[in-house]
Amino acid sequence: MGIFQVKFPDKTLKMAQFTRIEVALKMKETGLVPLFYNDNIEISKEVLKACYEGGARLLEFTSRGDFAFQIFDALNKYALAELPGMILGVGSVTDAASASLYMQLGANFIVTPVLREDIAMVCNRRKVLWSPGCGTLTEIAKAEELGCEIVKLFPGDIYGPEFIKGIKGPQPWTSVMPTGGVSPTEESLKKWFDAGATCVGIGSQLIKADQEGKYDLDRIKNLIQECMAIIQSYK
Repeated sequence: MGIFQVKFPDKTLKMAQFTRIEVALKMKETGLVPLFYNDNIEISKEVLKACYEGGARLLEFTSRGDFAFQIFDALNKYALAELPGMILGVGSVTDAASASLYMQLGANFIVTPVLREDIAMVCNRRKVLWSPGCGTLTEIAKAEELGCEIVKLFPGDIYGPEFIKGIKGPQPWTSVMPTGGVSPTEESLKKWFDAGATCVGIGSQLIKADQEGKYDLDRIKNLIQECMAIIQSYK
């Protein structure tokens, strides 16, 4: 009987290019994490490049479509080849298996809508930053006990900036990223950062397609530049 070999297209296990500490520091430094999803690879690349040119160095790819992991894989390879220093992570992750899949594709951080210990375990094992959605001080404390560096406040519009100000009293060490309810305006950003937000996540209000499904790339770039300037003035 002859001996045969099975060849795989890529035998190298991908790893995050940035440690969780590096990602956390970049979140604190820039203060902005754009959120985006599109099922077209080329459109996704164009939007990612516009964000990069606008000064963003992080992007949360929201996993909300069929075969989204394939889009992320192509997008992350593009970032590694063409956009030095760009940190891609994945949001809307709801279980440990999905988190593990995206980390094998090189995800540098994992964002979840809820607090799940199984996701904490697999991310901590790989030293990848994970940011769980929390809505109470008890959940936040539990997340930090599980190794969370930056907590996601979600949905932000339900809790508001006063929630962050309130939890900073007993827990001044807590880092919070509100997502949902944050607008790319000076009025909105001032409220969140004055309250003590470490960074903010902004999705459709920052990156939005028109009725024909097209993105104004110059608008995205300029809006991110404006947001970054506003944020830096309050940090």
